[in-house]
Amino acid sequence: MQSTSLSCVTFPLLILFPQQSGLYEYKIFGGLADVPPKLCADVYMDLNFRKEWDQYVKELYEETYDGEKVIYWEVKYPFPLSNRDYVYIRECQEMDVDGRKIWVVLAKSVAVPQCPEKPGIIRVKSYKQSLAIESDGKAGCKVYMYYFDNPGGMIPSWLVNWASKSGVPAFLKDIRKACLNYSKSNKST
Repeated sequence: MQSTSLSCVTFPLLILFPQQSGLYEYKIFGGLADVPPKLCADVYMDLNFRKEWDQYVKELYEETYDGEKVIYWEVKYPFPLSNRDYVYIRECQEMDVDGRKIWVVLAKSVAVPQCPEKPGIIRVKSYKQSLAIESDGKAGCKVYMYYFDNPGGMIPSWLVNWASKSGVPAFLKDIRKACLNYSKSNKST
């Protein structure tokens, strides 16, 4: 899949999870030709700003429980499916690897008693994500993402197909637009 008019190229790979579960793990390689890597990492980590640009966010906040920062995220699912929510921890590190700066974000689901399940929302209990962002050697960045979750319930094949064929490229388009808007809003303040 390619969208050069958006200065965005992505190559999503859908890979069946190794177990006989029928679940998928996603590995995504992409690029944002006009978004510097630090800006991309900043936008990705900014939960308040994400509520403005991610149309699938129903609720999103970070709380500290027992000294650990925990994120609660409710995701809007299309009717008639129930929304999903996530409770997870994440960390972002800026690394220097052979003179290259790479931003690495790791996230995984956790169970904390202060975030009980809510009626009518399906809790995603198994979630993990790894994201690496680095310069493309020009004005943009290269992005690698590994993503797995078990959304629970019965997810129709049309939604799985949409996620792999449309959802991932749409997400990169949305984050690119968010980065450009973030950059403008930071310049105006």
